[in-house]
Amino acid sequence: MASIGIAFGNSTSSIAIANDGKVDVIANPDGDRFIASSLSYVGDDEYHGAQAQAQLVRNPNSTVVNFRDFIGLSFDKIDPTYSQNSAHPIEVNGKVGYSINDKPISVDEIAARHLKQIKAAAEDYIGQKVEGAVIAVPTNFTDAQKADLKKIAAEAGINVLQLINEPTAALLSHLVAKNTLNEDKLFVVADFGGIRSDAAVIAVRGGILTVLATAHDYDLGGDKLDDALVEFFSKEFQKKYKVDPTSNARSLAKLKSACVITKKTLSNVQTSTISIDSLAEGYDFHSTINRLRFEVSGRAVFTRMSSFVESVVAKAGLETLDIDEVLLVGGTSNIPKVAANIAAVFPETTVVNAPSVDSKLTNPNELICRGAALQASIDAGFDAEEIEESTQPVVTNTQHIAKPIGIKTGDGEFLTLISRETAYPIRKSVTLEAGADDVFIEFYEGERKVKETVIEAEKFSDDEDSEEEEPEIVKTVHYVPGQLLAEMALRGVGKGSSVEVIANITKDGKLQFIARSGEKVVKGEA
Repeated sequence: MASIGIAFGNSTSSIAIANDGKVDVIANPDGDRFIASSLSYVGDDEYHGAQAQAQLVRNPNSTVVNFRDFIGLSFDKIDPTYSQNSAHPIEVNGKVGYSINDKPISVDEIAARHLKQIKAAAEDYIGQKVEGAVIAVPTNFTDAQKADLKKIAAEAGINVLQLINEPTAALLSHLVAKNTLNEDKLFVVADFGGIRSDAAVIAVRGGILTVLATAHDYDLGGDKLDDALVEFFSKEFQKKYKVDPTSNARSLAKLKSACVITKKTLSNVQTSTISIDSLAEGYDFHSTINRLRFEVSGRAVFTRMSSFVESVVAKAGLETLDIDEVLLVGGTSNIPKVAANIAAVFPETTVVNAPSVDSKLTNPNELICRGAALQASIDAGFDAEEIEESTQPVVTNTQHIAKPIGIKTGDGEFLTLISRETAYPIRKSVTLEAGADDVFIEFYEGERKVKETVIEAEKFSDDEDSEEEEPEIVKTVHYVPGQLLAEMALRGVGKGSSVEVIANITKDGKLQFIARSGEKVVKGEA
C-alpha cells in the first residue's frame, strides 16, 4: 500500500509519491505528468486528460473542463465564464452538473471519475494499491467544498489522509528541496494557474509555516495570455484573408489550442511558429511571433499579475521590503516576463524563485503535488484520529506575534530573540558576555524602521562636462527598541561571565523572561 500527493487543479492535476525523502512525480499512461483536468464523451467512450482536451475542437459540448471550483457549490453561486467553449454547466438537484449524451451528470460524478483516473495512473506507475492521499486545495476552499471533495475522493476509492493548502504544499516542497526549512524567512507564494491566481504571505519560523494573508483572483491566469495571442493572430489572419476566425466556435478552438502551445514555446525560446491547417473557411494559417511581441500583447495581463502580488503583501500589513523570497508556482510561472515583472516590484535583496531566474529549481507545476506527497509520507505514520486532531483549526491556524521581541544591547541596538510573525508557543535564548559585575537587562518589542543608504554612482570620466549618474538609494529594514516589556537585574555575576537570556511565549500568549548565570537566576513576565 502507498500514500500519494495530489494537486487537483482546474486546468491540470498532478500526482507524486515520496519515499525516504525522494519525491517522484507520476506520469499517466500517456506520459503526461501534468494531466489535463478534463473528461470528454464520444458515444460510450470516455476520454481523459490530454485526449479529452483534444476533443474541445470536435466535441466541445461533451467535453468538461475547469470544474474543480464548482465542487461543493450550489448552481446559483458559480461563474460559468470558463465553460463557454466546452460543456456548459446545468443545474442538477440544485448543484452543478452537465448534460452528457442527453443525460444529466453531476460535477461530483465528473470529479470522481477524474480522481479514479488519477488513482489508476498512480497505481500503474508504482505497481501497488494506493492506500491514501493528501490532496492540495486553495486556501479559500470552504468547509462545504472540503467535505464534498472528501466524499468524492471516497467514491473514487481514495482515502483522504489530509487536505493541505496549496501555497503551504508548494513552499514545503521548495524548502525541503533546498534544505532550508529551518531558515527564518518571509515568503510570498504566488500561484498563477490556467484560469485563476492565488497568493499567500507565509512566515517560516523554526520549520513552522504560518499563513499571514491570502488573495485570490478568479479572472487572472494563463488563459488571459492565451486570449492575448488569439487576438494578435486573429487580427493578422483577418487582415490577410478578410475572415474573422473567432466568429466560428471550431475555428476559435483550433486557434486557442495552437496559441497555448505557442505560449509554452515562447517560455523557452525567443521565437515560435504557429501553423494551423484550414483555420477558417478553408484557409491555412502560418505565422511567427517573437517573445517581445508576445510580452507587448500580454502587457496588461503581466501588469495585473505583479499588482496582484503587491496586493497580498499589503493585505498582510507588510511592505515589499519585508519579503525575503518570492516563490512562483503554476504553469504560467514558467513565462520569463512574469518573473521579471514581479522582481521589479521587490528590492534587489528579495530572491524571486522562478525557472527563468534559476533553471535548477523544481518545475513550478510540480511544487504543489510534491509538497502534498511529502505531507502524505508524514501522515502515513499516524492513524486517522491523530491526523484529525493535528489538523483542527486551533492547531493549523497558528497564533503568531506581530512584532519581534528582543533586548537592548550595551550600545542601544535591538537584538532580536524572537522574530516577528513567529508562531507560539516558542522559546528562544541567547548567551552574552557580562560587561560588568552587575548585569541589567531590558526586554523590548522591536519597532520597524526603514534605513536609506545612498550609494554614489561611479564616475567613469574626468571630463567636467560628462553626465553623472544619479546616486542609488538602497532601502533596508531594521528594528530599534520600542515598547519596554520587562527589565531585570542579575547582580554579582562577575565581569566576563556568560549570561543566558531567554524569552518564552506560552500557548496562551503569556510572555516570560529569564536571565541566568551559573546559579544566579531572575525571572519576569510581561
